Amino acid sequence: MQTPAGRECPHYYSDFNRHTRDVEECRLAKNNPESESWHPKDCAKCPVPDIVLANASPDTRLVLTIKAGFLGLMRRVEVEAICLKNGEKVDPYVGCPDNHPGLDIFRQAMEAGDD
Repeated sequence: MQTPAGRECPHYYSDFNRHTRDVEECRLAKNNPESESWHPKDCAKCPVPDIVLANASPDTRLVLTIKAGFLGLMRRVEVEAICLKNGEKVDPYVGCPDNHPGLDIFRQAMEAGDD
């Protein structure tokens, strides 16, 4: 679904119905009790749409935390990725290392090319 910032995000949900209350939410922020409440303007700073484009691994779980700065100003959107296979934190743009057997070969080739 398209976010208020204009990007596609599978974790954003909105329902605008003329007969019922309008609903707009980020389900990643809603599922994290440690996160501040979500506001539509948080979508402009959110890296999740880019992460979803870069990493389609079904074994990676994203955890989004919105943190308010000093006096509630300068809100930060932080995303953490956890591999469901081994429970370790991983790079959100790459995902679980077990899902990318060719990635190590690619990295070795890139390092060899730098020499």
